[in-house]
Amino acid sequence: MNNRRQTIRDFTAESNLFLRRCLFAVLLCFTLILVVLNNLYSLQVEQFEDYQIRADGNRIKVIPVAPNRGIIYDRNGTIIAENRPVFNLEVSLEQVEDLDTLLDELQQLLELTPADIARFERNRKRQRRFHPVTLIANMDEDMMALFSAQQHRFDGVAVEASLARYYPYGSALTHVLGYVSKINARDLNLIASWGAQSNYAASKNIGKQGVERYYEERLHGKVGYAQLEVDSKGRTLRILEQTPPQPGEDLILNIDIELQLYVQSLLADKKGSVVVSDPSDGGILAMYSSPSYDPNLFVNGISQKDYSKLIENNDRPLLNRAVQGQYPPASLIKPHLALLGLESQKITDTTHIQDKGYYQLEDVEHVWRDWLKRGHGKVDVQRSIVVSCDTFFYELAYKLGIDTIHEYMAQFGFGEHTNIDLLEESDGNLPSRGWKRARFNQPWYIGDTISVGIGQGYWTATPVQLVDSINTIINYGVKNRPKLLKASILDDLVITEPLNTAEPIRVLQKKNWDMVQQAMFDTVNIPQGTAFKAFRNSSYASAGKTGTAQLFSVGQDEDVDDLIIADYLKDNAMYLGYAPAKDPKLSVIVALENAGGGGSNAAPISRSVMDYWLGETH
Repeated sequence: MNNRRQTIRDFTAESNLFLRRCLFAVLLCFTLILVVLNNLYSLQVEQFEDYQIRADGNRIKVIPVAPNRGIIYDRNGTIIAENRPVFNLEVSLEQVEDLDTLLDELQQLLELTPADIARFERNRKRQRRFHPVTLIANMDEDMMALFSAQQHRFDGVAVEASLARYYPYGSALTHVLGYVSKINARDLNLIASWGAQSNYAASKNIGKQGVERYYEERLHGKVGYAQLEVDSKGRTLRILEQTPPQPGEDLILNIDIELQLYVQSLLADKKGSVVVSDPSDGGILAMYSSPSYDPNLFVNGISQKDYSKLIENNDRPLLNRAVQGQYPPASLIKPHLALLGLESQKITDTTHIQDKGYYQLEDVEHVWRDWLKRGHGKVDVQRSIVVSCDTFFYELAYKLGIDTIHEYMAQFGFGEHTNIDLLEESDGNLPSRGWKRARFNQPWYIGDTISVGIGQGYWTATPVQLVDSINTIINYGVKNRPKLLKASILDDLVITEPLNTAEPIRVLQKKNWDMVQQAMFDTVNIPQGTAFKAFRNSSYASAGKTGTAQLFSVGQDEDVDDLIIADYLKDNAMYLGYAPAKDPKLSVIVALENAGGGGSNAAPISRSVMDYWLGETH
């Protein structure tokens, strides 16, 4: 018998329960739909720009575009520094999965040398992030064709066209123009100090020396930007938008390239420098330092082998002798000292001495010898310059004293930068009591002053300082200092540069300046003058002063003619002059290392320069 209790189903309750569950399910679904719609609204409307930027970040790439560097011209409009198209093989590291394998395959395909790989590694270490690294610079046509046929195998590697600096006159202008080269860590710090990081975002090179360095900010230009559409592998599909870069300023120098080349030919196989300037404004017409080197070696990165050759060369081609060579000025400064003696009234135009070939102070055993053993006889200030009498200037220096000499010669710019537009300039040394005490912790002696009287001892000057000083004498104390830049071109407008001026020297009596100029004229134009032979029969009248700088001390009991002198200790030959004498169009300094006498070695080169510039063929 089945005792199980039977229950009666409540269909109404079950129906109500079902309805409640359905209503809950509907409300839940509706709520979920509202949540989805809200998220869709947020994604599609509220966060649209954010996700649009993210999407574009995968599809659109903004890259900086390097500006074209300004062209440099000589005074006649001849291009002396330009930009030439080159093709480089570049690697985008962020797109390369296995760099070692990539380099091995490219090395086999393109026959890369270990030096190429080493250069790439150096470039990679100093390159900024997300910037392509150059593997091969200046590819030839065969190499480009070979790579193009296999380019599909190398993700992240591409041939890129760009403009590279080129110096058509090579070594002739190296120490004027300098060069551009790869940006390194030191350059990045310099750029940061300018606050110009964004402006150099696409630049690979920067001015390192010369005019290229001095006027870097003007030559560089302003960066542009390009918005590119790229595929999944980063390859450019099309340019969406572009802000073109602004090219750098074009510069016009005072340099005359034909004169520069001529000067270079005159200094072939010699060590030294020649600086030619326009006395009216200080413009540098030519400036050559010998030996030189080809600046194009540095543009794409010089090889270690080539750089070692330059560094190890005993003739030091990297040295710009025109502005860094520090030479005893020797007799070139005798006109300056004579002018000081006249202006300070320590001597007059009638002051004279009897030169016996030596100078000696009372109660002093030391003897200071004249270059002419037998002496010059009776010598006044004018003749002392003409025949370059050492003894007269020993006496004059003794009368003046080092303090007066230092103060007056500083006004000519000795011992300081001329502020020529080159950052490599040295300031030479204009000695003083304080300098010697600081340098050697020794007092200043009378003998030191006497040596300074003939431009020897501790006194050193650069060729550009010396040509600057003669321009000051020509212009009666007005100082238009040396300058390379003549004008710039901006938006097709030629803008003349202001002169490089300094405070003039006060002229006490013009006749004193006239006397010194006349003495320099006689040095060249009368038979007794030390430069007469070099300028004999010239078609113009010039003026100047010879100098022979001794590089070692000769003992009191020794005769320099009896000594066997090593080449590096032989005298420097110097000449400082201008032409025409009455209305100078150029001034010239010639400094030849270890060449001998100034009148027989440096003066003829100056004559050749003047002949060329003033001749009918120029």
